[in-house]
Amino acid sequence: MDRVMKITRRECLFAMFSALIVVVCVCIGVTMNLTTIADENFDHMGIRTFCMFTVNSNILAAAAMAMVIPYTMDGLRTHNYYLPRWIVDVVYAGVTSVALTFLVSLFILAPVKGFVLIFSGSRFFLHGVCPILAVIAFCFFMSQKNMSFWDSLIAIVPVLIYAVVYFIMVVVIGEENGGWNDFYGFATHVPWWVSAIALVPLSLLIATGIRLLHNHSRNKRKKEETAFFTETFAGADVRKIVAAMARSRSSAKTLDLIVPTRVITILLKNSGSDCTLEEAAQIYVKEYMECSSVMNLDKFWI
Repeated sequence: MDRVMKITRRECLFAMFSALIVVVCVCIGVTMNLTTIADENFDHMGIRTFCMFTVNSNILAAAAMAMVIPYTMDGLRTHNYYLPRWIVDVVYAGVTSVALTFLVSLFILAPVKGFVLIFSGSRFFLHGVCPILAVIAFCFFMSQKNMSFWDSLIAIVPVLIYAVVYFIMVVVIGEENGGWNDFYGFATHVPWWVSAIALVPLSLLIATGIRLLHNHSRNKRKKEETAFFTETFAGADVRKIVAAMARSRSSAKTLDLIVPTRVITILLKNSGSDCTLEEAAQIYVKEYMECSSVMNLDKFWI
């Protein structure tokens, strides 16, 4: 079981640090934009920076990654790393958005304005570092849930919302009436309806690619995990193993008792034991309570 715990701990650490780096880099990039009043190549600086999809997509990704950090910290403490489904969906949406930002920057903006310009200054963080790291973190360190096609549709919702706002501000209202200028060129360089038609399949294609990579990582890990449990614990006495797990965790110096049901479920499934999850959980709790040296509740207010 030590191997499983080490793998879980390593995944938590990678997820925590990658998420933290994304959050810090987005803060740096957005702050640089806010404190730059004018830029000869990009006129949307200062408070106007929030008009840009680049900034909004990175803020969404950073906010989603920030929500992951407490769960990774709890996973390190309890060896039971788990992300709620809704957080995974929010992260997926943020990652899809910044992936679109990266690809547009790489294949559309950089060839026109130059790679050095597009990936320097605050754009080094918002166009490059944050999108790449966010995709890696989501696909390899947050791949517990199997993502479906419907999840991909949800993931492109922020892109569609921004597209509607951009259309209203640029085409419907117009710069002369207090709207935005067409700083992305999606309504002046080409007819706006061409951009609208191309946006949905492009966004969905990006979301699908991320989903396939995420699911591949999950399935590969699950396959390796199943093979390990089958090879190591086939025919083993699950009750003794669960009791040993509880004894090893009783020294964690915490009153928060977390039963690692995910690990126990996999163990039961691949050991061939007649022990049930309910029985195994009861054994874990009983052994933990008996062995823990910190469960003196008289020291605490209830």
